[in-house]
Order: sequence, then structure tokens, then C-alpha cells
Amino acid sequence: MITVRAYTSEDIPALRGIWNTVVEDGLAFPQENLLDNSEAAALFAAQSRTGVAVMNGEVVGLYILHPNNVGRCGHIANTSYAVKSDLRGQHIGDALVKDSLVQAKALGFTLMQFNAVVAANAPAIHLYERLGFQPLGTVPGGFRMKDGHFEDIRLYWIAL
Repeated sequence: MITVRAYTSEDIPALRGIWNTVVEDGLAFPQENLLDNSEAAALFAAQSRTGVAVMNGEVVGLYILHPNNVGRCGHIANTSYAVKSDLRGQHIGDALVKDSLVQAKALGFTLMQFNAVVAANAPAIHLYERLGFQPLGTVPGGFRMKDGHFEDIRLYWIAL
């Protein structure tokens, strides 16, 4: 059973570990620098919502939800997701995405947009499209992989 809830300060070490693993992998997040404890605390506190997936009492995933832009585009949400690497494929991402859609709507957002889904990230693309996200287009060579080669990124949106 997977539950998703708002994060607490006690979750920060686990969230930091999951986040840093995704950054270290270099396959999905654009960030290159790992977070220390204070940076992680600041990042997760700065979001409109940081959601935490819990399974069998263990923090196994997260999302950060925030405006995609400001002002006249502030009604569009953006979200990043991360799942503990040894537990991927167990529908944790599904639970995180579904919860983020509900929470984004509750926060007053009317759309969600993803700006940089790496085209090689087939599991994420399959999940987003299965949940109704619509492709906006592709940016050729928009993501620099750890080994220095470039992959396309895809943009997606969904109405809330």
C-alpha cells in the first residue's frame, strides 16, 4: 500500500537521499549538484507542496510542486518526481503523479506543464501519457547526459 502525504522536516534526510540519487544518475533532473541537509530543507520548504510517498513505513518517493512561471502564467503548475531507485516499477510514480494533480488543483492551478522530460525516460513518458498528459513538442538535444551526449526533451501538459 502506497500513501502520499505532505512532507515533514523528519522526512528531509530520506528525501535528500532520493533526490541526490536522481541527480547523481544524471538521467532525469537537470541539476548537477547534490544537496546538503540545509539546501534540501530549503528546497522542499520553498515548494507550493512537497509530497512524500510512503510504503510500509518507509519514504520511497517524492514530488515538488510549484508554479511553472510567474504572474500571468502563475496558474500553470510544474512538478518533478523522484522514486527510490531500488523500488522503481512498483507504481510509486503513479501514486505521486495522481496526488500531485489533485493537490495542484486544490492549490488553484488550472494546468500542469512539464518542461523537460528526457526522451530516453520511457517509463516516465508511458506514465504521463497513460494519465492523460498531452505532448507539446520536442526540443532536440535539450538535455546533456552525464557522459556529455545530448538527448531530446519532451514537453507535456494536462488540464486540471
